[in-house]
Amino acid sequence: MTVVGKDISKSKEGATSEEPLKPLHVLYYYLILTLVKMISLAPFWLLYAISDILYYPVYYILRYRRKIVRKNLIESFPEKDPEDIIKIEKGFYHFLIDLIFESCKLASIKPEEMKRRMKFINVELLNDMIDEGKSISVYVGHYGNWEWLASSGLWLHKQARAGQIYHQLNDKAIDKIMRTLRERMGNVCIDMNKTVQYIVEAKRANQQLIIGFIADQSPRRSASKQFEKFLNHMVPVLTGTEKVTKHFGYEAAFFGVRRIKRGYYECVVSSLHDNPSSLPDYQLTSLYYQRLEQEIMEQPECYLWSHKRFRYARKLDS
Repeated sequence: MTVVGKDISKSKEGATSEEPLKPLHVLYYYLILTLVKMISLAPFWLLYAISDILYYPVYYILRYRRKIVRKNLIESFPEKDPEDIIKIEKGFYHFLIDLIFESCKLASIKPEEMKRRMKFINVELLNDMIDEGKSISVYVGHYGNWEWLASSGLWLHKQARAGQIYHQLNDKAIDKIMRTLRERMGNVCIDMNKTVQYIVEAKRANQQLIIGFIADQSPRRSASKQFEKFLNHMVPVLTGTEKVTKHFGYEAAFFGVRRIKRGYYECVVSSLHDNPSSLPDYQLTSLYYQRLEQEIMEQPECYLWSHKRFRYARKLDS
């Protein structure tokens, strides 16, 4: 799931079919898929035991993106002392390895168990909108287990098609595996470059949609036109989700994720605004970043600190 970052007025209709994998890529695909499935068949307690062991080489020896994580945390929480920063940092690495194993679990986990482990609270809000014939944009962040949010369709009334926007990966084999995992619970993956085309075609077919957008991506420098206050930074933001939502008259909802304990999450569904189309430009995006920041403050170790979210950020006083 990712955000649309292009001008909807310039999007073209007409889809391109998926390119077939080359022979070597097919072998690579099945090798990786087999590994993922083998991991997924292991019980959670074993995966978490392995995760605890892997934490030490990842954090202390490989030091995977440690400089980026530390810099992001220090800049985001200037009021915290070094001990608190390191505590969040270590918690993040524990969580990150858990997240990788939990994502692999999508290859085999049964829908009934998925519903036990990722509960959607106040999902009636969405189902009432569906019953009223509305389509919905759902704002999500790289927080908690965003991969398991692909199970939202298990909780929704079936007359609406649930899907998530995603950024196609350069590695076609890994891209196919990720789409396979994300679509196992019934949600569809929508290429971000074909988002408008997909929505237009659904509208022509009178098909209601509930589309999830992970909207906290960092745009390219050339596209950095709008900035929002977020985690002690003025960050450039993509506004494609807002443009799509307002242009097509969608409702706007927010998925707030809480990690209850290892392998158990709650997603609290709420309205981002009851009339998105009435808002001035960028205000819906601003509301999203305010909500996401509040969420991160509750469990900061569950945010994706290892990505370069602030590389084009401005100082707050600029």
